[in-house]
Amino acid sequence: MLKFIIRRSLYGLLVLVGVVVLVFFLFQGFGDPSRLVMGQSGDSITQANIKKELYLDQPKWKQFVFYLNDVSPICIYKKTAIEKKKLRGIFIGGDTKFGIKVPYLRTSYQSKRPVWDVLMQALPGTLMLAVAAMFIAILIGIPLGVLAAVKQNTWMDSSAIFGSILGISAPSFFTGIIIAYVFGFVLSDWTGLHIAGNWFAIDDEGQKRLTLQNLILPAITLGIRPLAIITQLTRSAMLDVLDQDFIRTAYAKGLSKKRVVWRHGLRNALNPVVTAITGWFAELLAGAFFVEYIFGWQGIGKVTVNALEELDYPVVMGSVLIAAAFFILINILADILYSIIDPRVRIE
Repeated sequence: MLKFIIRRSLYGLLVLVGVVVLVFFLFQGFGDPSRLVMGQSGDSITQANIKKELYLDQPKWKQFVFYLNDVSPICIYKKTAIEKKKLRGIFIGGDTKFGIKVPYLRTSYQSKRPVWDVLMQALPGTLMLAVAAMFIAILIGIPLGVLAAVKQNTWMDSSAIFGSILGISAPSFFTGIIIAYVFGFVLSDWTGLHIAGNWFAIDDEGQKRLTLQNLILPAITLGIRPLAIITQLTRSAMLDVLDQDFIRTAYAKGLSKKRVVWRHGLRNALNPVVTAITGWFAELLAGAFFVEYIFGWQGIGKVTVNALEELDYPVVMGSVLIAAAFFILINILADILYSIIDPRVRIE
C-alpha cells in the first residue's frame, strides 16, 4: 500500500510539473503583466521596477525557474525575499535559505492580494457545491440504476435510459440557464428560490452566516450529468453481475431477492461506479466554473471567470494548479477505495 501511494504520488508530481509548464508558457505570452499591474497610468521607471519584481527583465527560462520555485512546496530563497513575499513555511540556512512552504501563487494584479488567499477564500464554496452535486447524483443515480437493471425491458428501464441520455446530452451551462429561469424566476414565489445567490450572507453585525437555500439550484444543475452517467454505469454493471454464478448460488441458498441484489450484486458492481464518482467529482471542480457564474455562487469558478475578464492571470494560473492537484489526489484515493469495496482488487 505504501509503495503504491509513493509511486502514484510521484506520477502525480510529474503531471503537476507538466501543468505548471503549460500554464506558465500559456499565460506568460499574453500582454504585458507590468502594464496590467500598474494600470494605464505610470511612468517608465515604475514599469521597470514592476518588471524587476516580477522577473520580467530575465530570460523566459529564468522566469520559469523562478515561477517553479514559487509554486513548489520545496524552495530556495533569499532571506529578504521570504520577508517580502510573506512566505509561510519552515526555512533553514543563512542568507540563502532552503525551505518547505505553502505554495506561493504570487499576487493578484487587480486586488493586490495574495492569490493563495483569494482562492482559499473561494474554495469552500466550490467544494460545497461539488459535494452537494455528487451527493444528489449518488443518492438518485445508484438506486435508479439498480432498479433499471432489476426491471430490465420494462417502462422503468426505458425511462431511466431515456433520462440518462437526456442528462448526458444537455450541457451544464444550458441546463443552468433553464433551471435558473424556471425555478429561480418564473416559479420563485412557489419554490422560494432565487435566480442567483451566494453560500453566505452578511448579517447586521457583519458576520457571515450560511445560506444553503441558494445551493439547491446550482447543485441540481451540476449534478445532472454525473447522475445520468452513474445511472447508466450502475445499470450496466448490475446486469453483468446478476448473470454471474455466485448470484444464482445465493438464490439457491434461499437468500431474499433484496439481499442478493443490494448486498451481493451491488457491491460487486460498484467498481466502475466508483471510477465514475471519483472521476466526476474531480471534474466537477472544473465544471463548476460556468454553473457558479450563472448562479452567482462565490467559488473558485466564479473567481477564475472574473479574473479572466480582468486579465488577472496569476489568479487563473493558481486556480488551474489547485484544480489539477485535487484531480490527482482524488484519483489516488479512488484507487485505494477500489481495494476496500472489492476484495478482488489488490494494489501494490
